[in-house]
Amino acid sequence: MEVLAALNLGDIAQVFSKMGMFPVFDVAYYIVSILYLKYEPVLHHVLRYLVFYCPLNLFYKCVAFLPVKLVLVALKEVVRTRKIAAGVHHAHHAYHHGLFIMVIVGYVKGSGVALISNFEQLLRGVWRPDTNEILNMSFPTKASLYGAILFTLQESHWLPVPKSTLILIFTLFMVTSKVVMTARHSHGSPFALIESWVCHLLFGSPLGGSEEDHHHAPAAAPSSPLKTKEELSEGARKRKAKKAE
Repeated sequence: MEVLAALNLGDIAQVFSKMGMFPVFDVAYYIVSILYLKYEPVLHHVLRYLVFYCPLNLFYKCVAFLPVKLVLVALKEVVRTRKIAAGVHHAHHAYHHGLFIMVIVGYVKGSGVALISNFEQLLRGVWRPDTNEILNMSFPTKASLYGAILFTLQESHWLPVPKSTLILIFTLFMVTSKVVMTARHSHGSPFALIESWVCHLLFGSPLGGSEEDHHHAPAAAPSSPLKTKEELSEGARKRKAKKAE
């Protein structure tokens, strides 16, 4: 506690929690969201022209350049945390004791784009259980759920942590995790180890079962047909590039 007092963490968290998101953080959030739509047959709002139709594809090449993309990804996660906290706060005003509603609202605010893609797939007549964000959560979607639970506990005074401090800590976690995953082109999750232990304690499943299954799998066995959305999108992009050539 003395170390935290010396660092003035409370003051830093207070200033950070009141920092405006417009325009830098909001623009970064929208750019990264639309950047992933580059590989999807779906159209979006104002920034889609720069990503899809900029002459010589210059804008896309700039924002897809890894150092620039890492900065944009970090800024996007700052906005995501604020959206989760705001959603829980607004739900708390309407439903003071509705913990479940508070979690759901915060969860949807933090990962609304990913969740709405499920309905978008149904409207297009495409059903992919492997890319369904409810059945197979990506890291941002799962982190939004955990974040909504934490902010709900804080809003209900079950978690004795100032809201500004929680926002700062959760933002640092999200930014660090997402930047590292993006830099390493990783589809893993920082929650994998914790979830493995929880499943082992609650359901008796073996620790690291997926890795053990992988090591004991026959050498001639084909690879799993299930791919992440980013892998499917990357494959579609390469096929389009070959056709264009």
